[in-house]
Amino acid sequence: MKIIQYILGIGIAIGGISLTAGCNYLDKEPDDQLTIEMIFSDKIRTEDWLASVYSSIPSPIWGYMKDEGYNLMSDDMVIPNEWTPYGWANAYAFTTGNWSPVSSWNPNYWVELPKRIRTGLIFLNRVRVLPGEGLTEEYVDQMKYEVRFLIAYYYSLMAQTYGAVPFAPNKLYDTNSSPEELMTEQTPYDSIVNWIDKEMLEVSRHLPAVYENNQDWGRATSVMALAIRAKTLLFAASPLFNGNTDYADWKNKSGENLINPTYSQDKWARAAEAHKDLITTAEAAGYQLYQEYNSDNSIDPFMSYYNMSLKRFSDGNKEIIFGRPENKDLKSWQSHRLPKGIGGNAALNMTQELVDAFFMSNGEQPILGYNGDGSPIINTASGYTERGFSSDNEMRHTQWPGGGPKSLYNAATGNSPVTLSGTYNMYCNREPRFYVSVIFNNEWMGVANRKVNNLQGAGADADKTFDSPWTGYNIRKQVSLDVFPREGKHNYQPGILYRLAEAYLGYAEALNESMSSPDANVYKYVNLIRKRAGIPDLSSGMSKEEMRAAIQRERRIEFNCEGIRIEDLRRWKLAEQYLNQSYWGMNRNGSVASDDVNDPNAYYKRVYWKSRTFTKKMYLMPVPQAQIDINVNLRQATGY
Repeated sequence: MKIIQYILGIGIAIGGISLTAGCNYLDKEPDDQLTIEMIFSDKIRTEDWLASVYSSIPSPIWGYMKDEGYNLMSDDMVIPNEWTPYGWANAYAFTTGNWSPVSSWNPNYWVELPKRIRTGLIFLNRVRVLPGEGLTEEYVDQMKYEVRFLIAYYYSLMAQTYGAVPFAPNKLYDTNSSPEELMTEQTPYDSIVNWIDKEMLEVSRHLPAVYENNQDWGRATSVMALAIRAKTLLFAASPLFNGNTDYADWKNKSGENLINPTYSQDKWARAAEAHKDLITTAEAAGYQLYQEYNSDNSIDPFMSYYNMSLKRFSDGNKEIIFGRPENKDLKSWQSHRLPKGIGGNAALNMTQELVDAFFMSNGEQPILGYNGDGSPIINTASGYTERGFSSDNEMRHTQWPGGGPKSLYNAATGNSPVTLSGTYNMYCNREPRFYVSVIFNNEWMGVANRKVNNLQGAGADADKTFDSPWTGYNIRKQVSLDVFPREGKHNYQPGILYRLAEAYLGYAEALNESMSSPDANVYKYVNLIRKRAGIPDLSSGMSKEEMRAAIQRERRIEFNCEGIRIEDLRRWKLAEQYLNQSYWGMNRNGSVASDDVNDPNAYYKRVYWKSRTFTKKMYLMPVPQAQIDINVNLRQATGY
């Protein structure tokens, strides 16, 4: 008899369907055999199989940081080379341009996602109604549509990553298939996108927008299907895949262009319409931007942006469209973002370039670019300065407790501190998202009842080991202010793969690109994000090009440290511009709180840290060389 190996993934629970790590059912003896027939004759085992199909959904927590490595691959976060022996080598190698068909990439979508797709196809072929087991026809149909969503989702991930892949969405190959049958060629990217578009639209018509039982949160919904459809079409309309002549000579064995080199304006209109469908459906089902309010009913942008990352869907966070309930190593992930003095790992740092990107409180850009020596080009109209220190506490209308001791909260005015006196002026008068995202020197750290101190020889948060803040910035985004690794205090939080804010800015982008100049709807959806962020609306009368730049800046800030930046830079074909730069930061060897550029011991001055490299070939992941060696019909992406 054949061996049937049934392997369930690790560390995920979808609704009431939980996975057991590494369950193997091997045909050793007939009496011990658990056959496919037996599995799909039992409700629990059937649901276990369904859960295994879910198990390859990426973790936007640890995965995006270390496994997929998206945050490190972009210009959001950096780690030191000294971390590479501890499991960070793959993501770090990408930042140095050391990337080839033999490079290891932890998730290995090319190999792993087809396995999960096959598991899904087996489910679709084998699942059946078992009235006595509680598997009703209605429930079985729902599970089938969930699996169809997952198969289409996995193909979307592969297409976005590799461009063109072998594609047989409804073909379940027999294990006795000949090598000739199994060695399929790549299908052109646009053909895969067209199938995902139709499949997700069909699936969306049969799944609920929201599950009544909170325990089912994380299972596929109609809104999730429309979100992945919209995102896929946005990628397809963007410069990487729309009229990109860099891949004009990349063809499959049959001679078909794998990336269409001809530009199509219709792709933007199609993406815009898909986003409109998504937004209409989502809002009708109760999805909305997460917002909290002050006592005077004004939006509290600090608390809104802070809890947007932390609150469960069941706790009122209806902004989450696609979330993952369980994420491995959550405690370690939180610790890696925090300062050394409270038990954090310290050396996972935010870049100075991201710090510079946040707006001022008036909504203006502080930094317009950089001179050849790395010095910033300051927008004088923004009010920004990076010389000197504040003389007073900076108070804002918010209940957010992250900027200073709770005793400084003024109940009469509803104002709280966001910076304390003596703060370097670079960090003063910035927009709310800045304070919720960045841990900078001399910022209040409530769990330790003190300020962050990165000064060498004087501070608890820095030393000269590699586990120290190289750029001077740790990461507050997505981490509760109550997390205190040294005392073992950690909080649960959901993983967020797609939220309504992404739909709004995706719609604004696609709509802007589909017309000659931005209309009122483009402004509307960008300004909804800015309103929640507590900054003024965009100025009217912008050109299409000006609006494009504004939307790109807004995405840079709104989705910082969420793993989205590298996807944006790839699809915009801007990675060569932004990822071939030098990284700067504060003077990690500084021992005095001075901004004297001539003092080698001054902490507050820009200091070059390291450079990074991105080459044109890296816009797409290469086909793994091991797969090229197996399948002679595959064609390697251009440049590799």
